[in-house]
Amino acid sequence: MSSDEKRLLYNSFHLNITVSRLCQQLIENHNNFEESVILGLQPRGIFLAERIKSKLLEEPTIQNISLGYLDATFYRDDFRRKELPIIANANKVPFIIEDKRVILIDDVLFTGRTVRSALDAMLAYGRPKQVELLVLIDRKYTRDLPIQPNYVGRHVNAIQSQKVLVELKEQGVQEDNIWLVNIKDK
Repeated sequence: MSSDEKRLLYNSFHLNITVSRLCQQLIENHNNFEESVILGLQPRGIFLAERIKSKLLEEPTIQNISLGYLDATFYRDDFRRKELPIIANANKVPFIIEDKRVILIDDVLFTGRTVRSALDAMLAYGRPKQVELLVLIDRKYTRDLPIQPNYVGRHVNAIQSQKVLVELKEQGVQEDNIWLVNIKDK
């Protein structure tokens, strides 16, 4: 892929700074996380959620953070519109979220439909006291629904013919990189 087809948004150094900033914002609002839980959205939000949990646990005042993985596939409004069946990921929410402050984490906020679906899926685990959204990349000008994140790594002006490609070490790549990629018409 040529350099005019993709632009680097984050390298490993800048991503680490951003994750640290996001964690500091979470600590300001959630203190020691006794009343808060984290839900990483399947499939790619779980990698960021795990990284954030690890970084938060480096703080001496935080002893434990409940982390779960939430799949919203069967709650999507386009679930039955696809030609091929959608394969769901496993939910892993080993706790009740009743009266908890929930932080939903995803890598990229695009149309808002995944987050809307996650809100419905989350109710199977209880009624939360509050729900917040943390995303690494907020794609501006692409929202279909009035959903906005509470915590943002970076706002990106992206058009429909572009894709945000997130490559994290936890996904098996050599180093962290986040790209804005121009998609060619087929």
